[in-house]
Amino acid sequence: MVHQPRSQERLSQHSDSEDIVTVLAPRLAYFAGVARTEHVTRAAQEMNVPQSTLSRAMVRLEQDLGVDLFARRGRTVALTPAGRTFLTSVERALAEIGRAADEVRADADPTTGKVAFGFLHTMGAETVPGLIQAFRADHPRVRFSLVQNYGEAMLERLRAGELDLCLTSPVPDAPDLVARRLDEQKLRLVVPADHPLATRRRIRLAEAADEAFVTLEPGYGLRRITDDLCKEAGFKPRVAFEGEEAETLRGLVAAGLGVALLPPPVFPRPGVVELTVTAPRAAREIGVAWLDGHPDTPPVAAFKRFLLSRRGSLLPS
Repeated sequence: MVHQPRSQERLSQHSDSEDIVTVLAPRLAYFAGVARTEHVTRAAQEMNVPQSTLSRAMVRLEQDLGVDLFARRGRTVALTPAGRTFLTSVERALAEIGRAADEVRADADPTTGKVAFGFLHTMGAETVPGLIQAFRADHPRVRFSLVQNYGEAMLERLRAGELDLCLTSPVPDAPDLVARRLDEQKLRLVVPADHPLATRRRIRLAEAADEAFVTLEPGYGLRRITDDLCKEAGFKPRVAFEGEEAETLRGLVAAGLGVALLPPPVFPRPGVVELTVTAPRAAREIGVAWLDGHPDTPPVAAFKRFLLSRRGSLLPS
């Protein structure tokens, strides 16, 4: 049986691909079911849809494509050459959709789901491994996708939906984000071991006004904090070197290339002395942020509750 589609119902070859997908997608599973059974009634029973609905869907699919997909013999059908070609691609598409559905369901599973978690480089050596270890004591099968980056880059990925949560500093204040302060980390003035200031234990930051500074690059939260603290101390830092990672800066300080304001190291670094800054108050706030209005999967909600419960005790003592 050959169907002659009405020209006004047929999709143009020049139709927008998104329009074609919108029209065809709901009928693809029906088409695959009929093609598999080669029987409209049997396919309708297997898919638990009325036979009339299935028959109309197949007729309309052929009309929209402008191609006969089936040769009909009563209630029995056989694929035409065009139908076999179409079926190959439809089965691939439906299998990919099935895999995608399985993946998102798995990621949302309360027991074995996934959390996409971003954090600052300076928190990767000790803080984050300790947090995940503690969380997995009660959630041993939850999986993590971990991203280390500087604050602004992580917030961009948060907004793009690539991260569920991130630990960052400074704590962001933006209308599209929710952020909660979790802890505070003191910063120290790091100087070479043979520097005249190395004999001191405490220092006012203004006393380092004439020093060359090594800092993180613009855009990093710690760079902004360094600039703000120096401004509060009455000077603009003379930047000799810029880097992307705190321990690299410590190495530059150890080599005598400048001084730096940095959080405490995980392990003492030879060749440097770390001074307590008495004025201005040198510290950075660490907070957790997420996208406002973004629904949480059960594993993300559980990890968020865990992080908020660590308020005031996030960082290793």
